[in-house]
Amino acid sequence: MIFSAGLGTRFKPWTDSHPKALALVNGKPLLQHNIEYLQRYGIYEVVVNVHHFADQIEEAITRNNGWGSKIVISDEKAELLETGGGLLHASKLLQHEPFVTINVDVLTSLNLNKLIDFHFQSEALATLSIQQRITYRYFLWNNQNRLCGWRNVKTKDERIVIPEETLTEKAFTCVTVYRKDFLSLINQKGKFSITETFLTLAPNHLINGFDHSGEPFIDVGKPNSVLDAEKLF
Repeated sequence: MIFSAGLGTRFKPWTDSHPKALALVNGKPLLQHNIEYLQRYGIYEVVVNVHHFADQIEEAITRNNGWGSKIVISDEKAELLETGGGLLHASKLLQHEPFVTINVDVLTSLNLNKLIDFHFQSEALATLSIQQRITYRYFLWNNQNRLCGWRNVKTKDERIVIPEETLTEKAFTCVTVYRKDFLSLINQKGKFSITETFLTLAPNHLINGFDHSGEPFIDVGKPNSVLDAEKLF
């Protein structure tokens, strides 16, 4: 699943009249970049959720025949549900075991096969891609890269769900592999962040991090990040 429904408020003025998913990096929309990224690892069935300028995304998918993949739309036109609510809303469309999610506005060289292999070997409920990089929102991990908490270093907000003596800040790079039963364990409803779900489930279920520090990754969050993205991708 590619999360593509967001308002893209950091990406104005483009998102005043376009969805962020169709912002161009080296002549290709972000959505196309991520569809082709998944194809490199044999994933050709993709759910795309839509809300902001949804018609433009749907038209682009139709015009380009899904860029070679089978695309199914998860419709959030009535209400933007954020990542957690969007995942739950699309749950009936996510039939594979495991399944993978990625945010449309990130570009990465993460080896998805290695992430999936690690996920199977650890028997985790979910495995998140992570890096040691500078940001202001971090997940907190123990020495085995088990999820134990979350911290916002700007606001000083913090939530520890598994207290341990040593916790390390590492940034989520927005690719996740899930066991299918993750969906049945979600107890939130409506509009919510997947971060809340991870933290709720972490004390009783293994949620791991896969560290790919040093590999090319960029959050194409603002217009000025496009130039940096074009150097990498």
